[in-house]
Amino acid sequence: MVATLERVCGQIGYPKTIRADQGSEFISRDMDLWADRRGITLDFSRPGKPTENAFIEAFNGRLRVERLNTHWFLSLADAAEKLEAWRRDYNEQRPHSAIGNKVPVALMKSAHVTSL
Repeated sequence: MVATLERVCGQIGYPKTIRADQGSEFISRDMDLWADRRGITLDFSRPGKPTENAFIEAFNGRLRVERLNTHWFLSLADAAEKLEAWRRDYNEQRPHSAIGNKVPVALMKSAHVTSL
């Protein structure tokens, strides 16, 4: 998780806050140290309260319906390739009604990121 966040934040900037659930990848010592070194606040939703993290829950549902449940992955490399293609479409091509029918990458470029 830390390596992925470092890669993403290296491209778009470091947020002030990261909102996450209580998953083991978010409550690890490595994650805590990484966030602390960068002055990032980790804001955890309460256990059993997915509505506190509704945007990511909606994203996870869309990912599952559009990609995970509809494709066979022949290998880890095949899965990575197909998921990356979906991610690029989702973030770089597809307008989202929740952000005024804008493409997320365009919105990210026009605003400073304060939370993930």
